[in-house]
Amino acid sequence: QPDLKSLIAYSSVSHMGLVVMATMIQTPSSLTGAMMLMVAHGITSSMLFCLANMMYEQTNTRTLIVMQGTQIVMPLMTMFWFLANLTNMAMPPTINLFGEIMIIMTTFNWSTPTIIITGLTAAITAIYSMHMFLSTQQGKMLKDSSPYMPHTREYLIMTLHLIPMMLLMMNPQVIMLT
Repeated sequence: QPDLKSLIAYSSVSHMGLVVMATMIQTPSSLTGAMMLMVAHGITSSMLFCLANMMYEQTNTRTLIVMQGTQIVMPLMTMFWFLANLTNMAMPPTINLFGEIMIIMTTFNWSTPTIIITGLTAAITAIYSMHMFLSTQQGKMLKDSSPYMPHTREYLIMTLHLIPMMLLMMNPQVIMLT
């Protein structure tokens, strides 16, 4: 997929598939996992879409190939992209991981073969998250561009996404139903 926003939207589809599966099982732990993943995904997707818009404002395109190498002109944004993609991939200690583990455990207890589908979904999400990060940040820039210093607005937006992520990592009981 060459379009950055479409790639981010596909991540929403895969995460919501897990949420629907957990919701259909209707156990306390599956509903808790679904709630955790919905909250975590809401923060993560919002951050990814904001980052995509910031890159669009700088490059005037959403095409991954044209955006490659932006680490050179927007080095601090690379850190935000990295953190957003780590949470999207449900890496430890993110709240996404806690939600996905709860969903995986309950679906496995409900029906053992679902572990294949769930594992495949998690692997595909990780693969295209890495593809998204590497395609936008690494490589040689196709356009000549001068270094870009993000504005205070952009730092504020990223900080307002990171603070709830960090708080939920430190205290996930806030959104646990059980």
